[in-house]
Amino acid sequence: MRRQKVEAYLEKLQLENLVISSDIEKIKDVCICELTYNSKEVTEATLFVCKGATFKKLYLEEAVLKGAALYVSEKKYDLNVDLPYIIVKDIRKVMALLADLFYDSPAQKINMVGITGTKGKTTTINYFKSIMDEYLFAQGKKESGILSTIETYDGKDRFASSLTTPEALEVYKHIRNAVDHDLMCLEMEVSSQALKYGRVEGVFYDIGIFTNISEDHISPTEHKDFEDYFQAKLRIFDQTKVAVINRNADCYEQIKEAASKCERVITFGRNPECDIYGYNINHVNDKLHFQVRTKDFEQEIVLNIQGEVNVENALAAIGAASVLGIPPNYIQSGLEKTYIRGRMETYANSDRSIVAIVDYAHNRLSFEKLFAHAKDCYPDYRIVSIFGCPGGKAHHRREDLGSIAGKHSDMIYIVADDPDGEDVFDISKEIARYVEAGGCAYEIIEDRGVAIKKAIDSAAEPTLILVAGKGHEKRQKYGGKYIECLSDSEYVELFLK
Repeated sequence: MRRQKVEAYLEKLQLENLVISSDIEKIKDVCICELTYNSKEVTEATLFVCKGATFKKLYLEEAVLKGAALYVSEKKYDLNVDLPYIIVKDIRKVMALLADLFYDSPAQKINMVGITGTKGKTTTINYFKSIMDEYLFAQGKKESGILSTIETYDGKDRFASSLTTPEALEVYKHIRNAVDHDLMCLEMEVSSQALKYGRVEGVFYDIGIFTNISEDHISPTEHKDFEDYFQAKLRIFDQTKVAVINRNADCYEQIKEAASKCERVITFGRNPECDIYGYNINHVNDKLHFQVRTKDFEQEIVLNIQGEVNVENALAAIGAASVLGIPPNYIQSGLEKTYIRGRMETYANSDRSIVAIVDYAHNRLSFEKLFAHAKDCYPDYRIVSIFGCPGGKAHHRREDLGSIAGKHSDMIYIVADDPDGEDVFDISKEIARYVEAGGCAYEIIEDRGVAIKKAIDSAAEPTLILVAGKGHEKRQKYGGKYIECLSDSEYVELFLK
């Protein structure tokens, strides 16, 4: 990877008309060896980025002490030393441009697959990765890379993720690692926030998947309304070669129109007119069987997960695999081997009088799908729901989830779900207002483990327990900090024993 001089960074930003002022004359020929916004990571010859609403001057002062060569910021700081600087108009947009230059445009050197949508991103990306890896392993090649809500793997590092899509500097770093470690493909979830705020600016996708759309992430700190959220999602098609879109999605005509700017568009869904058509769906022994038909093949697919929505997720992955010319036998075996913790995981006691489903469902669309599955597959079961809503964002979920669960449940336990800076009981009481409107009994229990145990212990007849929101996550966010805990899956397994 080539090291670029400070002057090259300034010129790149000037070309995009993002520079307000600069003072780099003394160091314009210095080669930058590190790029970061974390003062703890600064070494000699670092380009330090001052980003975020909570950025403090002391972070820059720490960077100076550690040897930063210059800083890039939206404002000039009064320091005790004469540190070169570049003052810019939009630091978020700038970060992607700096990263692209520092990491030598890595996205152009690897197959990139981006997945966006309101629901199904994580499931779809895992389906695709499993298919891709089946094919790669058969060729004697390394597994593909992944940037998802659950896991990050770039050929060099593997760890549990904390964001759906990280900041631009991390995105580009992971892509560079994947290239340097000879990975053939990197698939990634692309959030609306990432698209809106430029975290993936300059990353062009060979394949861009759009799973579906419904109202979500509407709050003062996310999107002002649905249209802002939807338009952010649609931006993926501005940087996509082949679009794979859901014909059954809401707002399909608008999605199709936005995707038309891509070189090619492939549709998937449960309409015979789809390029990737799924039909004859059946649940058999906690597995999902269906037929798929494409222009190249027709065969049965088996998924180790329930919920008809997962047929659409699998069809999306099949569509992406078909673009890359992956043979159907790898598609079939890859899908059947996929197992995703916290996604429609089904547990039961010995006589199946108690069945528990653990799912990541956390918005209106996913709740509607979850309860539709419950009514369809467990018609004679009493339904007990356990869920909460996050603090500080997506406030509309409190009404959406409370209303849907209140309409379809026999009992509800309202619990903590990353309350962050809000009081968990205030959040729960707001949800409870909508639960009451549906005439459903409820109880507020902050601890998810306590609620799951009570739901299981009090099940006196065939009972289906829906534990929604956290899946296999093992932490709760309180006051900006994460507290470790057991996952919903672990609690269910523990108490069913």
